[in-house]
Amino acid sequence: MKFTLNWLKDHLDTNASLDDISKTLTAIGLEVEGISDPAASLAGFTVAKIIAAEKHPEADKLQVCKVQSDIGELQIVCGAANARAGLYAVLAKEGITIPGNGMVIKKTKIRGVESNGMLCSASELGLGGDSTGIIELPESSQVGSAAADALGANDPVIEIAITPNRGDCLGVHGIARDLAAAGLGTLKPLPADAFKGAFASPISVSITSTHCQQFIGCYIKGVKNSASPDWLKKRLEAIGQKSISALVDITNYITFDLGRPLHVYDAAKLHGNLSVSAAKDGEALKALNGKDYILHTGMCVIADDSAALALGGIIGGEPSGCTPDTTDVFLEVALFDPEHVAQNGRTLQIDSDARYRFERGVDPAFLESGARIATAMILKLCGGQASELVYAGKMPEWKRTIAFDPKRIATLGGVELDETKIRSILTALGFEMSSWNVTPPSWRRDVEGVADLVEEILRIHGYDNIPPTPLPKLSAIAKPALTLEQKREQLAKRTLASRGMMEAVTWSFLPAAQAAMFGGNNPALKLLNPINAELDTMRPSLLPNLLEAAKKNAFRGIKDIGLFEVGLQFHDITPTGQRMVAAGLRSGKLAQNAYKDGLFQHTDRDLDAFDAKADAMSILQALGVTKCDVTNATPAWYHPGRSGALMQGKNVLGYFGEIHPGLLPAFDIENRAVAFEIFLDAIPVPRAKSKARAALKLSDFQAVERDFAFIVDEKISAADIISNLNKADKQLITGVEIFDVYTGKGVDSGKKSVAVKVTLQAADRTLSDAEITTVCNAIIAAALKGFGGALRQ
Repeated sequence: MKFTLNWLKDHLDTNASLDDISKTLTAIGLEVEGISDPAASLAGFTVAKIIAAEKHPEADKLQVCKVQSDIGELQIVCGAANARAGLYAVLAKEGITIPGNGMVIKKTKIRGVESNGMLCSASELGLGGDSTGIIELPESSQVGSAAADALGANDPVIEIAITPNRGDCLGVHGIARDLAAAGLGTLKPLPADAFKGAFASPISVSITSTHCQQFIGCYIKGVKNSASPDWLKKRLEAIGQKSISALVDITNYITFDLGRPLHVYDAAKLHGNLSVSAAKDGEALKALNGKDYILHTGMCVIADDSAALALGGIIGGEPSGCTPDTTDVFLEVALFDPEHVAQNGRTLQIDSDARYRFERGVDPAFLESGARIATAMILKLCGGQASELVYAGKMPEWKRTIAFDPKRIATLGGVELDETKIRSILTALGFEMSSWNVTPPSWRRDVEGVADLVEEILRIHGYDNIPPTPLPKLSAIAKPALTLEQKREQLAKRTLASRGMMEAVTWSFLPAAQAAMFGGNNPALKLLNPINAELDTMRPSLLPNLLEAAKKNAFRGIKDIGLFEVGLQFHDITPTGQRMVAAGLRSGKLAQNAYKDGLFQHTDRDLDAFDAKADAMSILQALGVTKCDVTNATPAWYHPGRSGALMQGKNVLGYFGEIHPGLLPAFDIENRAVAFEIFLDAIPVPRAKSKARAALKLSDFQAVERDFAFIVDEKISAADIISNLNKADKQLITGVEIFDVYTGKGVDSGKKSVAVKVTLQAADRTLSDAEITTVCNAIIAAALKGFGGALRQ
């Protein structure tokens, strides 16, 4: 909602500054979104008078003007055809920046003639309008005075945000009422413009639609629909409304001034009487915005005996619109159902100032006053003679009484107010009071109960005036509200985000073809009523949707990406047929930052399975899993040789590895992709009474490393080898690491050679050769017993 400061002062008698008005508006719930002061951009521009204008000696289209200004006589070269002696114009002196094009005025020579300033056009000042000629100011202008004052551009424009419940503040008068109630001035009464109908209207109105409660009209003959006076033009243009003609401008002005939408019909274009009725299905309406609309059955229209003329509460029709040739008009002041107006506006996708107000609710008791004010304004600006008012329908019952207890201000609002203050606020806002039975005014359809009244009182009293009250100290600490499962989900998200991955939130369903790629072959998980024909199956894994997200990012040029999601995946329709999973996907290359040779360097490398393993292990470690085995028992959507399953015994904690290359083309992914899945509900619940971990003890004695090469069956996993060798001597073996795997010449078919480094260290002594030999023999024996490994000769 936009309005100017002077416009506001037409309704509010106040000496408050613009800053005070702005602060008060925001404080009472009418948040100021911006203030535009055209005078600020015109600072430094002054009024000057051309005292002589002669043809430029070197250019036919230029004139050399002698200009009288506040700093003396200036010579200015001007290209405007209307520059002439005696003309008052807007002068930009040296050093001033032109708002329209950003040019800084300097003393210069134009075609050999010195020029000391610039005479400005409206477009150059950012005021719109003609750019071919300079502005012509009234002869009453004073040389040297501020150009903004002479142009009438010294009226700041205020824009406020209106919440959907405050339809009463979609008129300047309603805004002034709130400011007056807040103590910022006195609300001026509406004009008591009255007229006496000179004749009976030749046009009558009937209502058959249930979506129009009342219609008041007036026939006005002999009008002159010329251009609007300057004050009306400037006021409308200041808030972004285009001036069209006096009749149209009057209806627009009253819409913004009083929050009362109106419409005028060219009476000569009407056929018979008017009726407010339901549209016929397929009926056409050519609207004032130049577009054609096909109406649906039941839409509320205003029609004459031949066709629909307007869509009730939304927009008028072009065939019955007013033109400069209009001499007789019929004024419409009606009340339409807010919900119906909103529904029709959405259906036809029409936005209008009338719809914006009707769907928020206009004052049901202001029809007759609005009709009289509008008619009087038309008679004043356009002349003519008005008929008696025409009535159809009746005002709906809007009065309701709320039993109010003033103590509720303290219990609901936290502030003590005396009853006199409460009464004065409610009265200033237009509420009627009988004892403590409060009747909201007709323009406040949103006030329905005690809490609404408390809100009205507090916002006018000032939320800043509510004393802060600390919360009482709790005698007992409440139990944590989050369950273990919820905590794990949040911790998993924070952990992955800290590793540079971005969280994605995808659909819980996907195409059946993608589900089949990831083990989803249960027909019970097909959706009976999918939101999209393709998204017809509950997801058996989070990875397909993450792959789709990676594809969309790649199409937009982001090929190196890390995404994760924490959510449910589905396997059957039983209560236990879903699992909470933390899944992640990396695609493209992995960026690395490092210092080398004293310089900071940024490099990237191809992703591999160990990047996915690091992500997966970070979650497990964050959730308290310190040990787990790695096997190759991974599902088919992982690369069979570059993936692993994270196990605790037979309990599968998750998977990691490269996505099978055969699946990537289905997702249009060209680069390698690695992923992981951690099953959060598979992680064991911590014991209620677990012993604290022993303190870390580091040995002060030298460690010993021994390398072994074992010939083993090619199916033996690295996890089996490491696990069995660690058991050879739990006290002295502190580390087992596989550093080479060989097959080929010298190794039998079906076998492989695995090279292992074993670290031996005692906490209290240096190991002797005999002790080392004993442990080495135990390692060889453990290899033979545990996985059939024999020393390679």
